[in-house]
Amino acid sequence: MATITDNKFTYKKLNTPAFFPFHSKKIFTTMTQQLHIFFFPFMAHGHTIPFIDLAILFATKGVKSTIIATPSNAPHIKKVTHKANKIGYQIDTLVIKFPAVEAGLPDGCDDTDKVPSPDMMPKFFLAVEMLKQPLSDLLKQHCPHCLVADMFFPWTTEVAAMFKIPRIVFHGTCVFSLSAMEHVRLYQPHKSTETFTIPNFSGDDIKMTTAQLQDYVKQETWRTKLFNDSKESESECFGVIVNSFYELESVYADHYTDFLGRRAWLVGPISLSTKGVINKAERGKQSSIEEHECLKWLQSKDRYSVVYICFGSGTNFNDSQLMEIAKGLEASGQQFVWVVRKEKESNDEKGKENWLLEFEKRMEGKGLVIRGWAPQLLILENEAIGGFVTHCGWNSILESVTAGVPVITWPVAAEQFYNEKLLVEVLKIGVGVGARKWKRIIGDFVKSEAIEKAIKEIMVGEKATEMRNRAKRFADMAKKAVEDGGSSDSHLNALIGELSSIAMKTCK
Repeated sequence: MATITDNKFTYKKLNTPAFFPFHSKKIFTTMTQQLHIFFFPFMAHGHTIPFIDLAILFATKGVKSTIIATPSNAPHIKKVTHKANKIGYQIDTLVIKFPAVEAGLPDGCDDTDKVPSPDMMPKFFLAVEMLKQPLSDLLKQHCPHCLVADMFFPWTTEVAAMFKIPRIVFHGTCVFSLSAMEHVRLYQPHKSTETFTIPNFSGDDIKMTTAQLQDYVKQETWRTKLFNDSKESESECFGVIVNSFYELESVYADHYTDFLGRRAWLVGPISLSTKGVINKAERGKQSSIEEHECLKWLQSKDRYSVVYICFGSGTNFNDSQLMEIAKGLEASGQQFVWVVRKEKESNDEKGKENWLLEFEKRMEGKGLVIRGWAPQLLILENEAIGGFVTHCGWNSILESVTAGVPVITWPVAAEQFYNEKLLVEVLKIGVGVGARKWKRIIGDFVKSEAIEKAIKEIMVGEKATEMRNRAKRFADMAKKAVEDGGSSDSHLNALIGELSSIAMKTCK
């Protein structure tokens, strides 16, 4: 049973279908009207990419999907939605003006990539909160039946309630990490000991250290309130959509619902549902290497003989760490594809380029270095790839799971140390490189010897074969989950059915 109290949703039984006693006839014109959902991603590539996938996923079920985008993100999103429309899906894009200047940011700074320095991030989030009124205007004008908003927009629950429509959170991680973070937030075991077991957590005993926790959990910062508001909005809103699948983390999916009382629909891996709409080489930014060049190089290699190294769009290792990675790769004797983040022109960048060019020349034929953005899905799905060194961002993890590739875990920030626990200790499809401390952007320093050891462990020997076989089984489960009647397909159908029922009841 769900009621609206002070423009907020309050749930009395969160793990059962909710009924919303809406009475406004302004929102719906007919009881058979097509379900229309707004999708509102946070302005960062790691958030926008899965949101586009999600909007397409709903559109494949006959839902009208509308993605809200800032000016700089809109062109790429419109390119995708235009292609989707041409093959019969109904997906629109609405551009929302981002108040950068009003928040003290440079004009046009409407994406995290454009924020000049980390100390200006508070201003970026101030600008995000200033979107309340523009979002309200769009809701009033277009009258959607539901708002799916990013975890970083907890205030959208109240905005949606003003228009008597449900707000659903879309999280960029798994239910394992969502649950683990909530237990640490609620019980605060790190305040009494350096090393602790996550209290009252289902499944295996998961040990953590204070050093692995987010900085805003250990001490009060401007991010602490955002984090707390985000976690609390999970229980105040209609529910949570998770880009995962039940078979991957069933114990923790049940725990999230039954113990924590959160309504959740696991509908992933959603990237599997965009085939025929999004070219794998075009996901995110423009690739820094031609698709055929990359595939041609991989196709010349033996099966499972290449290790892929990529740390996402938000990690920025310093030059000394990159040199350690190069040393570890060379010492391992393994072939590789290494994605190196390309920075703005500087003396440091020129210095990096000098030694990196020498390394490339020395490794010619054995290694491929990509500067900038790589077609990650295409690379991971190539049979030459035998392992993946990752920062443990959930998008990358799920792409590796879908491809059946075991991982070397190198968590840096966000919830990535929790994700590492799932991969290494629960699923047993990964080995840790030895990162011990949560360090935003730059990461914990790891020596070349540890990198060499981890690469050999994931690529060579009986343990590597066992992990690869296990990863392949999860890949098969992932594909079955999104098929007709699979667990993710069933979760999606149930959610759409419930939202449609709410819309019909409102029209009466």
